[in-house]
Amino acid sequence: MDYERPSNALPTLFDLLTIEPTTSIFFSYARELELSRLLLDLDSKITVLVPTNKAVMALARKPHQDSVPRDNTIKLTEQELDERSKKNVERWACFKESPISLASRTYPTLAEGNISFVETSKDTTLPEWERVLINGDIQIVNAKEAINGVLYVIDGTVQDD
Repeated sequence: MDYERPSNALPTLFDLLTIEPTTSIFFSYARELELSRLLLDLDSKITVLVPTNKAVMALARKPHQDSVPRDNTIKLTEQELDERSKKNVERWACFKESPISLASRTYPTLAEGNISFVETSKDTTLPEWERVLINGDIQIVNAKEAINGVLYVIDGTVQDD
């Protein structure tokens, strides 16, 4: 993989996340995963749904924790805890396709789940990302284009089904 690009080219998804302060919690998780290679790879074309720090902080169970409390009488090694943590974080929505059409579509994620986009407005003066909700209740608050994909900042947390 060649990471050099012309100086007038768009930044990578990794670059965008580096300078976006409202998504620093997600980025701290993503840097620890295989996902970070896709965020850097100029040849990857991915779409990433990135929750704001506020959305991550509002979660009852953080992304690195199991979705249901585990039996604390069962002792896990550091390696097992690390693997579980990474698996939980990898469930964040990322699509191996970019750009994608958002209007009333469902897409499979990299973690073998699905995310649905529901059109809520027909106002074509608005960008497409402002006219949809994710899974019926999560709003996209910002969109940024990169050389290797699109980053959508969202006001909730999407973990695929």
